[in-house]
Amino acid sequence: MDESLRQLVAEACSHSPGSVRRQRALTRIIRLTSKKLWRESTPHYEDALQQTWVYFCQNICEANTADHPYDPSRGAVSTWLNAYLKRRLQDGYIRDQETRHRTAPAKTFSSDPDHPKNPVEDVAAPPDLPPILETVQQWVERDASGDLCATHIEGHPQVNCQTLILRRMPPEQSWKDLSAEFGLPISTLSSFYQRQCLPRLRKFGESEGYL
Repeated sequence: MDESLRQLVAEACSHSPGSVRRQRALTRIIRLTSKKLWRESTPHYEDALQQTWVYFCQNICEANTADHPYDPSRGAVSTWLNAYLKRRLQDGYIRDQETRHRTAPAKTFSSDPDHPKNPVEDVAAPPDLPPILETVQQWVERDASGDLCATHIEGHPQVNCQTLILRRMPPEQSWKDLSAEFGLPISTLSSFYQRQCLPRLRKFGESEGYL
């Protein structure tokens, strides 16, 4: 399996970014690798998994957001992605701990002048999104059925699945910033995203053969 994946990676990266042939090879890699990724039943898992697939698309052949692209000589694709996935899960645990210590669950979050925004959060996205992300972005923006816009937090129609999915795509906005913007607790936004937005995103990914 690992040897087959290495060959698929070599094949994908031999084609130009955005080409149909690279897209097909990446889709095959995703299908094979998804079965070997770390699994756990935690509130942060689906969000972390989404970030992992974004990282995969951006760095499997070219280093768009990482220091180096994937290096087959250093381990299998699944090992590379599992390391990233577990880091994102750890980020979620840390955010929860910070939230619990900083404010009561029902309190509205606001910008804290004593804790300036991390400049890394303002780094622009690479000019060319991977084809998979372009497809997802087009699907979200088009929202042909109107379901994404219609699915929103009760009493807050502006905080809907279309808005949150787009905001969480690269360069993703932090939950802290979104909390300050919409005047809602991080826990409310994150819970809605995991219960309503991610299942729709996953269903679309499956219909396109990405998952």
